[in-house]
Amino acid sequence: MVDYLLVNRIDLLHGTLDLMILQTLQWGPLHGHGIGQAIRASSRDAFQVEHGSLYPALHRLERRGWLAAEWKMSEANRRARYYRLTAKGKKQLLEEQSKWKTLVRAVAQTMKPIRE
Repeated sequence: MVDYLLVNRIDLLHGTLDLMILQTLQWGPLHGHGIGQAIRASSRDAFQVEHGSLYPALHRLERRGWLAAEWKMSEANRRARYYRLTAKGKKQLLEEQSKWKTLVRAVAQTMKPIRE
């Protein structure tokens, strides 16, 4: 059984939401709602990202130059802002993936018993 999390600013380690957004957009442009749905689906419903967390993160990543955005028509025939990774964002994704792997190894290491 999956523990469901409602993701907000304090639920995730700093930068984890940014990593999930960058990771999601590596497959192609999406509008904000689509990014949230993709994170939810790829986490098997473990993460439900609130708009109050998602959109500030998207705007922050755009200001950093990691994302670019443009207005298009969505599948529902509504205007939506579509986000895509920039070259700078692709480079940052690789850096964030490396940091994440290091963090995961470090946390896993602390879970092992100490040998004397």
